[in-house]
Amino acid sequence: MFRRTTAALAAFAAISLSGAVQAQITIGATITATGTNASIGIPGKNAIEIMPSSIAGVPVKFVVLDDGGDPSQAVKNMRKLAQEDRADVVLGSSSTPTCLALADTAQETKTAHLCLAPISVRNPWVFFTPQPVPLMVEGLVEHMKANGVKSVGFIGFSDGWGDLNYESFVKLAGPAGIKVAAAERYARTDTSVTAQVLKLVAASPDAIFIGAASTPAALPQAALIERGFKGRIYHTHGVLNRDFLRVGGKAVEGIIAPAGPIVVSNQLPDSNPVKKEALDFTRLYEAKFGAGSLNPFAGHAWDAYLILKEAIPVALKKAKPGTVEFRSALRDAIEGVQNVVATQGVFSMSPSNHNGFDGRARVLVRVENGAFKLMQ
Repeated sequence: MFRRTTAALAAFAAISLSGAVQAQITIGATITATGTNASIGIPGKNAIEIMPSSIAGVPVKFVVLDDGGDPSQAVKNMRKLAQEDRADVVLGSSSTPTCLALADTAQETKTAHLCLAPISVRNPWVFFTPQPVPLMVEGLVEHMKANGVKSVGFIGFSDGWGDLNYESFVKLAGPAGIKVAAAERYARTDTSVTAQVLKLVAASPDAIFIGAASTPAALPQAALIERGFKGRIYHTHGVLNRDFLRVGGKAVEGIIAPAGPIVVSNQLPDSNPVKKEALDFTRLYEAKFGAGSLNPFAGHAWDAYLILKEAIPVALKKAKPGTVEFRSALRDAIEGVQNVVATQGVFSMSPSNHNGFDGRARVLVRVENGAFKLMQ
């Protein structure tokens, strides 16, 4: 009797354990924690570390892999996460090139993909949490027009991030009466842009737009200052971190960039709908990683969590985690997210808009005394 009862209990325990595993939500992430873009990726990794261990009462398992900024490694990571770890959703990667590389794999594996970098791709399984590049560039063009800028020189990365910013600028500049005086490119790993900067300065533009990100964006900035360029210099929202300020030093004083509200959350008026969420996350993040450690790239990852916090309860009504049906239900639920107030703006997704941000997701900032200051 004892042996039979023990066996029965063991069998029951095994069944219960199996049920518990099935009920667990797995969130995978491929993050650039090493390499050139580590200053962008590490804050996202940090944000994942402080995400709650359950959503809607269901335990959450996080599996985080490093892709080193290599698109091919990012794809390998996503395949592992989707096929071996059976992730219900994948976050990442940290840059536009690595995110773009994941799109086909997301569709192939039928896994919802929340990209932590801005991309331009139509794919039913791909969403992204940062502000769309056209939305941010629009703010720069409006400032240029209001301040009498008639010609602009462009220098940007020779990859997807550079392409997105250049294409967005060209599309918006013409109607604003602004011409592109010269356009140059450089690689993220380049150590000199002297030739490109000489051509830009020779074109005598009123202003220059640097379509780069993170610390490599400081390279053309410093070269322009060394060559005596006196016009305004604009940057993308990819430079909004302390490492860029540290590497750029005095050379980046006065630059103008678009930013998500979280960058200057304590400077926002109380009427801003994003202010409370941004300040709450800032306190949570800096309590673990230190005062002044927050940057917007951490916010992009946290906003992915806020989207999942809204979407997962909806998906749970239709299927169990760890199944193909749940992945599909979660994709549908993310696409149906409406009016989710996050650290960077307010998300309202749709089948034709897999970001869902509007003008509330953008402010302009200027570097003053080594810090980003809200421009009124």
